[in-house]
Amino acid sequence: MNSNLLNNYRMGAYLLIAIGLINLRYQTGQNGVLTHSLTIIIPGAVLLAITWVPAIAKKLEAKAVQAVLITLGLILIAYAVIN
Repeated sequence: MNSNLLNNYRMGAYLLIAIGLINLRYQTGQNGVLTHSLTIIIPGAVLLAITWVPAIAKKLEAKAVQAVLITLGLILIAYAVIN
């Protein structure tokens, strides 16, 4: 697998985890903050985990998978910032 592409996936996963944790800290006391933050953190953790499994990481090279993951990542980032 292309190491640059794999690193990009990992950086995106770290971004989601970081945004979710920052969101958790700064919205402490609001209703549903844990659910909201976990909605951002869990996909990031799953993406990070699958980049370390060679059989699954190989499937991340497909253009369709790249497009879907970029779209989902951007939606999650917007969800984190807007809410």
